[in-house]
Amino acid sequence: MLSSPPQIREIKWADVGGWTGQGGSLLGTKRTLPAKHVEKIAEQMRMNNINALLIVGGFEAFESLLQLYEARTTYEEFCIPMCMLPATISNNVPGTDLSIGADTALNAIVETCDRIKQSASGTKRRVFIIETMGGYCGYLASVGGLAAGADAAYIYEEPFDIKDLQANVEHLTEKMKTSIQRGLVLRNENCNENYTTDFIYQLYSEEGKGVFDSRKNVLGHMQQGGAPSPFDRNFGTKISAKAMQWVTKKLTETFRHGRVFANTEDSCCLLGMRRRALVFQPVVQLKDETDFVHRIPKEQWWLKLRPLMKILAKYKTSYDVSDSGQLEHVIRNRPKESDASVAM
Repeated sequence: MLSSPPQIREIKWADVGGWTGQGGSLLGTKRTLPAKHVEKIAEQMRMNNINALLIVGGFEAFESLLQLYEARTTYEEFCIPMCMLPATISNNVPGTDLSIGADTALNAIVETCDRIKQSASGTKRRVFIIETMGGYCGYLASVGGLAAGADAAYIYEEPFDIKDLQANVEHLTEKMKTSIQRGLVLRNENCNENYTTDFIYQLYSEEGKGVFDSRKNVLGHMQQGGAPSPFDRNFGTKISAKAMQWVTKKLTETFRHGRVFANTEDSCCLLGMRRRALVFQPVVQLKDETDFVHRIPKEQWWLKLRPLMKILAKYKTSYDVSDSGQLEHVIRNRPKESDASVAM
């Protein structure tokens, strides 16, 4: 939309045949945010008579939708139903537990970790340090580490220091005395600007000298996966169908005097998966739940899974990972004697 000439064309059924099983973005993507080009976008929307907008993307798409919503006060062209579908491997979009692409990336990471571990099946006493993508969001490192059987996963959301690194080295040293003589450590690309992959590799190499040797791997763009996983295919189909139903409904509701006019908060939404439900949430309400500097939600559900990794890696740690609650005494109302006799 921002390039000259505008790349706007009608898509027919024949154009989208077989897209379900293909990876990558066939519509094309751009990281440019609309703030600087709002006037040109409004002009194109007016010329092409666009009455609704469906945005597919990650954190940039979320920011774009917010900017378009804020531009409604100046340009009427944006007073239309707007909806966003979260699609990013990082899984860092607020308002949704999962985004399209995260499952495929997770599969790619776990498969690669398995292959890397297998390469050491003949070699004794080796530790692999693997760097994953995801920006500041540690979802891929944490959940990938849990699935691949990692000994540790370093992420930005859970700050760590040199003592933690030392404890991990000591744990691996003890592990090498057992029958399992392989170690796996995952590191999110932005977990710490000073404790880089090279630093952690050098630390492990030095501290483990004579006990184990270390290898490092940066997975890079390989983890973006090839063809989408069955879960991502189904998830994408479900949420896009639901989004289109919502758009159609909103168009019907907001059509007045021969044109569409929607300027309420609930006409600019993000469709996200919250536990088992697919929920439309106004982007303005999600603004407070977001850390825009690090491009992550302020609260993330998967952080509760992290203690499981330590338990499975046999760390000497507290096994109480449940949420605390209070027991209530149940008082059973017994029938009075007079009521019992009446019943008889």
